[in-house]
Amino acid sequence: MATRHQVREAVVSLLYAKGMVSQKDEFIDEILEDRKIRNKQKEFANSLLNGVLQNLSSIDEVLNSHLSEHKIHEVGEVERAILRLGAYEIKFTQIDKAVAINEAIELAKELGNETSPSFINGVLDKI
Repeated sequence: MATRHQVREAVVSLLYAKGMVSQKDEFIDEILEDRKIRNKQKEFANSLLNGVLQNLSSIDEVLNSHLSEHKIHEVGEVERAILRLGAYEIKFTQIDKAVAINEAIELAKELGNETSPSFINGVLDKI
């Protein structure tokens, strides 16, 4: 069974893929199945993904208000996906804010470049 961290990593991958090209929903199921994300974890992944997508404009508005030099559309695709997921969890879920930020930092360490973790931390900490 996948951990919640692995689920978040899959959601970041899905957000990244959706940002690059418009994907059909079958693509989502394929990625989740490939990563062995099933049952309750699949529900969790879908709730995160759908939550981000349904609240995208307000998430981007919040992020833009806390980005000092750039706007969200100028941020790299991976960092944008991580920021959107982190901001969604902070603003729209009951998860502890520190947990959401820590998860985003860990994702940035795994998926981003060497400056991604501090950038993600700085933006999400402002929220």
